[in-house]
Amino acid sequence: MLLQRHLRIVACNTEEHAMDTSAIQVAFASTDMKTVNQHFGSSESFVIYSVTATSATLREAAQFQAYAQDGNEDKLAEKFKLLEGCAAVYCQAIGGSAIRQLTVQGIQPVKVSEGATIHELLESLQTELRNGPTNWLAKAVQKQQKSGDSNNNRFDEMEAEGWNE
Repeated sequence: MLLQRHLRIVACNTEEHAMDTSAIQVAFASTDMKTVNQHFGSSESFVIYSVTATSATLREAAQFQAYAQDGNEDKLAEKFKLLEGCAAVYCQAIGGSAIRQLTVQGIQPVKVSEGATIHELLESLQTELRNGPTNWLAKAVQKQQKSGDSNNNRFDEMEAEGWNE
């Protein structure tokens, strides 16, 4: 499946938000950027948000060629690549093989009912982050914090090695 368009939003406050170790990335299979209205395998587009307990920031939007739900696994490779670093992907439906491949990548597939709005799902995530995340969300936050800690520790390690200019 070929990626047709890919918009990555970069701005000062967005970058600071991305550096927040409590922020997680979540994706939504959506053609209108308002509702989750696509099957994962045949999804024509995804929007990705960075989410903390107090904010949700649009990070990326990507559009793919339209394909039928034909069981052709090769078409999913670009989608898996796009979703690297995401904690979850929300969609209306998803096949078993895609579920297995996503979970291997550490991405939680979340099936939602028809008409589910991205705004409401983001608010629900934020509420859960504020009140103490459960299940997959707790694991995703812990993974993100470990990743942030290892990035921060590498500078301490470099300093301890005695870097000279």
